[in-house]
Amino acid sequence: MFHNTFMIRRFLTNELIDALQNMPAVALLGSRQVGKTTLAFEISKYNINKSVSYLDLELDTDLAKLDDAEAYLRTFENKLLIIDEVQLRPDLFRILRGLIDMRKRAGEMSAQFLLLGSASRDLLQQTSETLAGRIRYLELKPFSVPEIFVQNPLEFSPEKLWFRGGYPQSYLAASDNESWKWRSDFISSYIERDIPQFGINVSPTKMKRFWKMLSHYQGQQINMSALGKSLEVSHTTIRNYLDVLTDLYMVRQLQPWAGNTKKRIVKSPKIYIRDTGILHHLLSISEYDDLLGNPILGYSWEGFVVENILGNLSDKWTASYYRTSEQTEIDLILEKSNKEIWAIEIKRSPAPKISSGFHRACEEIKATKKLVVYSGKERFPMSNNTEAIGIVELLELLKE
Repeated sequence: MFHNTFMIRRFLTNELIDALQNMPAVALLGSRQVGKTTLAFEISKYNINKSVSYLDLELDTDLAKLDDAEAYLRTFENKLLIIDEVQLRPDLFRILRGLIDMRKRAGEMSAQFLLLGSASRDLLQQTSETLAGRIRYLELKPFSVPEIFVQNPLEFSPEKLWFRGGYPQSYLAASDNESWKWRSDFISSYIERDIPQFGINVSPTKMKRFWKMLSHYQGQQINMSALGKSLEVSHTTIRNYLDVLTDLYMVRQLQPWAGNTKKRIVKSPKIYIRDTGILHHLLSISEYDDLLGNPILGYSWEGFVVENILGNLSDKWTASYYRTSEQTEIDLILEKSNKEIWAIEIKRSPAPKISSGFHRACEEIKATKKLVVYSGKERFPMSNNTEAIGIVELLELLKE
């Protein structure tokens, strides 16, 4: 299992090695069970030229070593120290900053600390001393289409990845039933253990209800007041719950387009459960055939495509969506600094059709490219200067 995971994860290998060779600290972030620790141990064997030590802040024995944190961390000179679940001790960032600056003056430039965290960069920066200029942040996501595609391009089909999701132990499980059981344990663990670690005072039962209710809004805007009424909490509390799941990499909030138009634009973000395997479990969809007949089908596929695009998109692009009060809509807008504006419609059908509202919306945002991402592989022209394209080819196109 671990070997298979690392072989698939090689997409991030060069980027991580480059960061370790050129930055004094590197933070590898991502949700629990996504493979951060496995990748960190494997990557530390390649081109690092330092001995490696490991500290797991979830272990009482390792936490005890940090009673005098500065004295302990000073002992790792000319070594690479991997600190796992670093969000549990945000006070370490202040000490790391001082040690990095001291060693920089002594000429030590390559990585001294590899920090692994299960909370987002934004949350870490809210609760810790900044390491600006001293650290590079990388995100390890669940398996994506490009990672699976390169394993066997001739036989690649996205259905298994879409249905089971990209968490390694879910995707690589021996059967759909074992994958289902793993996702059951994962969701329970997140609700009962991980969320409370961030000081969120909410009962596991209420959080699970919220998460399940949220899954029914996949690819849509949510009514926070209505959700709050159902859970008997305020809309402010609902916003807090949503932000927590976002910071823990469970939910993605896709913001509305911020350009100029005379139309009345919907201002709320669209919500996606980031991993479709988790989405399907929350919706009690345990069989692939059941997914194909479920009303969530189109929204689930949209979320799968959106997450794969955004998860493989360079920071030269910004992403949003467009919807007006007249219901003209673009599922995903990608914009580049050179004024490229790509309008992307997402369709599950192998014979996609486009509404006139999509073309009107493209005129309103002045789109320079119009694409329909569908479940097939062939690329072909459609009406009004629009192209149909498969997810693999689109991701290759975005690299250019």
